[in-house]
Amino acid sequence: MEDAAGGGNGALLRLLGGEKPIRAMMNGMATFHISEEDAARDFAGLMARVRSGAEVVIESDASPVAVIRTPVQSARTFEEAIALLPEDSAAVMDEGFAQDVEAAVAAHREPLNPPSWD
Repeated sequence: MEDAAGGGNGALLRLLGGEKPIRAMMNGMATFHISEEDAARDFAGLMARVRSGAEVVIESDASPVAVIRTPVQSARTFEEAIALLPEDSAAVMDEGFAQDVEAAVAAHREPLNPPSWD
């Protein structure tokens, strides 16, 4: 069986019954819909698809119950943040920089109470 790019897909697409992937709106990744039973039968194949960038929707009686995809990279490295500063920025990293960061963190020591669903 072939995916939208025309390549072979192995066991997972056999489980998908030959369905062609639907292109997701974000990041151009392929989205596959699969039943709970088929996901359990070839979980390793399903995870290989996710690692390669696909999004997998697991369904029960044609209703989605789970979506598996790689997490969105949300944090920047320090170097990436510095690279985003405009050339005329007044920001400096001098010997007091670490103390400034520590003071900012200390000023916001309230407990993190995320919602129970996080």
